[in-house]
Amino acid sequence: MRRAVPVVVLGVLLLAGCGAHSIQELRGGTSGHAGHGAAAQSADQSSDHDAHDGHGAGQGVPSPSPAPPTGTAEGVAFNAPDVMFLQMMVPHNAQVVRLVRLARERQVSPEVSELAEAIGVTQERESSTMSGLLAAWGQPATAPDDEHAAHGGMPGVSDEEVAALVAAPPAEFERRFLDMLIAQQDDASQMAKVEVATGLHAKVTEMAKRVDVSRTAQIAQMLALRDK
Repeated sequence: MRRAVPVVVLGVLLLAGCGAHSIQELRGGTSGHAGHGAAAQSADQSSDHDAHDGHGAGQGVPSPSPAPPTGTAEGVAFNAPDVMFLQMMVPHNAQVVRLVRLARERQVSPEVSELAEAIGVTQERESSTMSGLLAAWGQPATAPDDEHAAHGGMPGVSDEEVAALVAAPPAEFERRFLDMLIAQQDDASQMAKVEVATGLHAKVTEMAKRVDVSRTAQIAQMLALRDK
């Protein structure tokens, strides 16, 4: 990843890296999502440190820049990372909404229920906007399944993981639900960071910034609820 590679390829590789974030990391206590506790607690310090320290160990490495435009809509250019971000986020959001609906049928704390419902409403609205942009650009609503296969697959939860959550005993459901939702929101945050770095369309990059901020805040909330 440190070698010089075309920006579009770098964006795809970074997006593919999100696939490595899985619920297994949460369960096994390995790197990735298991490190959210420290990350959430030190988010402000990290931002200040980066602002004063020039990206730390990465200093001197060129930052990604937007990829070339691949089309225009209403006189505004968009590029491949813009399209890929929207195509990946729509099904990813749908997975989150599916998880939220599962929580409605199970006994969870009022705080978890309220947060889950807010997340579901927000992401349904996001998906509507994202799908509208793709349609206006003449792009497919989602990328072909095999487009991500060579890079580890689409980040998200499998049907088997959802089935395991459904089968979880009442005493374990809430914690497993939070673990899975934390993993999902972290994947979205990572995809959003790639779009901010390599996307071209101002509306989409601003949307990605909001996704990153909102998911990061939600992860912090869920970690606090998980540790109660």
